[in-house]
This record gives sequence, C-alpha cells and structure tokens, in this order.
Amino acid sequence: MVASLTFGASGTSLLKALVSWASGETISARDHIILFDIRAPRTVLGALIGASLAVSGAVMQGLFRNPLADPGLVGVSAGASLGAILAIVLGGLLPPALAAMTGNYTVSIAAFIGGWLTTILLYRVATSGGRTSVAVMLLAGIAMGALAGAISGMMIYLADDQQLRDLTFWGLGSLAGATWNKLMIAGPLIVLSMAALPFLTRGLDALTLGEATAGHLGIPVQRMKNIAILTVAGATGAAVAVSGGIGFVGIVVPHLLRLLIGPSHRYLLPASALLGGALLLGADIISRTIVAPSELPIGIVTATIGGPFFLFILLRNRNILDM
Repeated sequence: MVASLTFGASGTSLLKALVSWASGETISARDHIILFDIRAPRTVLGALIGASLAVSGAVMQGLFRNPLADPGLVGVSAGASLGAILAIVLGGLLPPALAAMTGNYTVSIAAFIGGWLTTILLYRVATSGGRTSVAVMLLAGIAMGALAGAISGMMIYLADDQQLRDLTFWGLGSLAGATWNKLMIAGPLIVLSMAALPFLTRGLDALTLGEATAGHLGIPVQRMKNIAILTVAGATGAAVAVSGGIGFVGIVVPHLLRLLIGPSHRYLLPASALLGGALLLGADIISRTIVAPSELPIGIVTATIGGPFFLFILLRNRNILDM
C-alpha cells in the first residue's frame, strides 16, 4: 500500500509529502489531489478487491475440494459481466429519472445485480430437497456461463464503436475509476462478506474428508454451503462491479499459499487476504507505470502473471486429470 501511494506517472510520492509535512511545508494542491483523492481510494479499494477475490477463491477451492476452483464458479462473474454489458449497450433506453438517479454508477449497479441474480438462480438449480450439490452447481455454472456469453455476444454485435471500446476496457479490469464514493459503496459489502468467512475454517477443513465425514464430525454442511456461496457472491460481486473483470487472483493466490503454508483454512484465509491485496496492488503499480502516462488494464497484468501459473498447476495435476 505504501508503494501504491508512492509510485505513479506524476512524480508525486508519499515520501516527498511526508518530508514536506515534517519540515513544516505545505503540500501543494496538486500533490494533495493526487495522493488523497486519486491514489488513496485506489489503493484501499485495490487491497479490498484483491483480498476478496483471493479469499473467495480459497473458500471455493475448499468447498469444491478442487485447487482449480475460483470465485467465478458460483456464476457471479458471468452474471456481472452480462449486467455490465447490458448497461453499456442498452443504458440509453433507461427512463431519464432512473438514469439520473444511478448516474455514473449505472454499470457498477447493473454488474452487481447481474452477479447476484445469476448466483441465486444457480443456487436454486443446484439445490434439491434442502441439499445443495456442488457437482450440479459446477455443471450448471458452465451452462449458465455459456448462456450469459451468448447473450453478451448478441449485445456486442449490436454495440457501436464507443460501446465496444467501453466493453473491452471493462472486461479487462481497471482500478482507474476508484473514488471515495465507490469505496463507500463497495467497501462495506466486501468487508461484511469477508467477515463471515473466517467462521467457516473448521468446516472447510473437515470438508476435505468428504461431506459425509464432515457431517459425522458435527459440521452443519448445508448451512456452511449456504453461507459460503452467499458471502462469496457478495464479496466477488461487489469487487467485480467496481473493477471489472480481473482474473486469476482467485486461483493463483490460494494455490500458491497451500504450497507454502499448508491447507489449514485457519491460516489460509487471512494469508490469502494479505497476499491477494498485495498482488493486486503490485499489478496495479505495473499497470499505471509500465506505459506511463497511459495506463494498461490491470486484467492484462494479472492474466500475464496468472496464465503461466495456471498452466503450471495443470501440468502438476495432469496425471490426476487424465484419470
């Protein structure tokens, strides 16, 4: 976070501001705006988004008992993308009063609603007789992702050049639009959702032995699934709504930490939050400095890091996957 506040295209840094403050000098209005109105909300929001994606990935991997699972398996990413695409392409058809009420947050609100609706629908499909099947959820998630992709493709076909440009940049992800207002909206949703996840550590550890064994150990498996799915949907939906599509953080961070500190979720979840936030902030520093004064979408940076690591995971597990 200190590095995120220090490095940028403008030459303004936190260190220079602290030196000026310590020597009794007044910080210039330009430096104040850059540090406190641009970089500070971007840094806090980036740390929260990275933490939420990584912790959600760790929970999904524990719930599905699969190291290749990520938060998108609950359908929130596909739904959020569809909601954002519908808002960008069809936003001009909104009633003037509603458009004025949502203002610049129309795309973010549509993405959050789309993610939640998709998750709830997926949950209903996978739940029968009071029991949620993770296998059905996985397969239904693939089908719903394909359906959302088809509708998104239709909207992209109808979009004009400016809308196509907006769709491209939203899909690649960015923290460039971070403001204190967005942080006040998305931050509490992310924090509240993540606050419930540490209470699942014992249940996720027991679930590695199988649902039946976890039940015999006294774990309320169905209630744990409900809490895990809804909290992951809340945290990931809020994160994707304000940042766009940022991939691989939910896969790379938990798997790397499992190799380093072991599978115990008591340590895995807080470590994932720390490393996820640090990784996303590091990617954000690269994205806004490597082609300065322009800015590279952060999704490109995380994909460049996560893609080779994902291939590494597949190669390590190819004997199991062949079975």
